[in-house]
Amino acid sequence: MTSTKMTIHVQGMGGLLQDQTVVLGERAVRLNKIPTGAAITLQFGTARHQVKVVSASHLDGLRIGESLADKLGLHHGAVVGVRYKSSSRTLTIGPLIGVMMSRVYASSPERPFGTNTAFCKELVDTCRSLGAFVYFFTVDDIPSGHSTVKGWTLVGRYWHKTDFPVPDVVYNRLTTRKLENTPSVQHFMREARSRHGTTVFNEKYLDKTDVFEALKQDASLVKYLPESHLFKNYQMLKSMAARYPVVFLKPITGSLGKGIIRISRAGGQSYACQTTSLNGTVRQTFPSLEALFSSISGKLKQRKYQIQQGLHLIETGGRPVDFRALVQRGSGGVWGVTSIVARIAGSNHFVSNLARGGTLSRVKEALGKTNLSQQQQRSASAHLRKAALDIAKGIETQVKGHFGELGVDLAVDSNGKVWLLEVNSKPSKNDGTPLAEGGTRPSVKQTVLYARYLAGF
Repeated sequence: MTSTKMTIHVQGMGGLLQDQTVVLGERAVRLNKIPTGAAITLQFGTARHQVKVVSASHLDGLRIGESLADKLGLHHGAVVGVRYKSSSRTLTIGPLIGVMMSRVYASSPERPFGTNTAFCKELVDTCRSLGAFVYFFTVDDIPSGHSTVKGWTLVGRYWHKTDFPVPDVVYNRLTTRKLENTPSVQHFMREARSRHGTTVFNEKYLDKTDVFEALKQDASLVKYLPESHLFKNYQMLKSMAARYPVVFLKPITGSLGKGIIRISRAGGQSYACQTTSLNGTVRQTFPSLEALFSSISGKLKQRKYQIQQGLHLIETGGRPVDFRALVQRGSGGVWGVTSIVARIAGSNHFVSNLARGGTLSRVKEALGKTNLSQQQQRSASAHLRKAALDIAKGIETQVKGHFGELGVDLAVDSNGKVWLLEVNSKPSKNDGTPLAEGGTRPSVKQTVLYARYLAGF
């Protein structure tokens, strides 16, 4: 079963075309062994229509009538993959990819997805170049019946909203757990999978403690894991603080470095407590660990925290450095490292998140500014890639859920050893990566290739 990329031509209803007829280039008809003049099924996402194929010698594409195009949500000039399955007499076009977004800014027609609009346009452009069709929808666009979805796509220079079939593949880009856990979203994902055979990937957020507990089950991954537990009580803090000069308390559902607490020995019986804020780090010193715990216990009751062994990270210019590896599945469905960048903490910060003033750097350049020897630098660079891949495969094996991309945050300590900090199933898409005019990031291409693979194109 072969797949051919072609352009959709929409024709007015005044000619010979009706809903039941599509015109296909002679070469595509011959290549895909598509019967002409007989009824077959045209499939786009979950939509199915009985049509008759007419062959045209000079047509390079697929011509359909306006009425059928409207029913499918297709527009003139769209580029799709085409494949024919003789056993079911089905001509499938697509794949149809639906991207679930958190919100649309209706008052901003040129930037309907805010800072994520550039990423959405990249997806549209990449789909055109590879032969796929993508639309974007929000929680509010999901109807109760789920037979169609109201979504946005880019037609020329303008964003256009219309009805689309339920897609072949749903890429979950919801950016809050609250939205992801709403009954309508959970019901939609279950129904799309069970009723329509839709594949949903990056279907859920990962909790820090769940990830570490799951990865502990794989003996080959333990070497990457700092000691880490779901925080329960003062006794646990006392035990960890006795074993390590620095410990961290991290909200298990946190992101962007919010709410992290760093606890370190400050000489004698005293302890220092550092917390993150938008303006930098707030530091307090307490005469004892018990006094420190008393000060933060109210905060610890408000949400669940993970307690983790502190690491002596490499630094550049006195600022801690860690690394974000983007690991994705591509055209063959296997994991690969798309990119790794170094993140250098901002001044007066102990976390490296860009939202907290961190800056990006190339891995080689960042390692070169540390106290590691050249041999340690080369070893660390290689081990970062291996660790990222090992951990992604571990998530696939040990954690329930379907993931197509993971942001794996890694650290290198002063001895050159690589450690896992956390795994993010919703890595940021507006990371400030510079693009050539009209260019697209390799990460976006990998996303489309994986969606094509999932849909059988």
